[in-house]
Amino acid sequence: MKILLYILAALCGYVVAGMNPAIAISKAVYHKDIRECGSGNPGFTNFRRTFGNKWAFVVLFLDLLKAAAITLLFAWLLSRKGVDFQFAAAYTGVFCMLGHAFPFQFKFKGGKGFLVCLSIFFVIDWRVGLIATVLLHILLLVTKYMSVSTVTTLLVCPILLYLFGASLPVVLIALGCALFVAIRHKENFIRLKNGKESKFSFSNSKK
Repeated sequence: MKILLYILAALCGYVVAGMNPAIAISKAVYHKDIRECGSGNPGFTNFRRTFGNKWAFVVLFLDLLKAAAITLLFAWLLSRKGVDFQFAAAYTGVFCMLGHAFPFQFKFKGGKGFLVCLSIFFVIDWRVGLIATVLLHILLLVTKYMSVSTVTTLLVCPILLYLFGASLPVVLIALGCALFVAIRHKENFIRLKNGKESKFSFSNSKK
């Protein structure tokens, strides 16, 4: 039964996290594919820059919810079979990350994974998720760059998990997820180096 749960966690994590709200809403509401707009990334930031606030925070909420829900479910189910809750959450989270980044539903072109990764850290340890959220907002206020803020925030999370007593496997999985998101932002850092990276604004006048 435990092996079956591990398999289901991997499959469900990949499939559910592969459901991209930015792509679905851009097509349903605006009759455009977000992957063909702006930076081409089907995530919250590009969606908000392209279409404004009206539906952007629905995208944000759904991206957070999809990974958090499936991670929490299988972490709970596996923990009932004797698996460490945090490890089960981290394990399921890896497949959520892969599903979000490389969804078969959308020809394996997905988002960069920050929101999914953050939601997984919330499930692993809510204190880490909360601190990360506060840190993200502080960095955004200071740097104005979403890429710098998100990657820095995620790289701090494995350190926080270690300080809060998470096991070494959980810390290493968290570090792997954070590095995965950092690598997915390589184009942003190239644009930043060339002075072409767009700054983030907390206000957006588009409707």
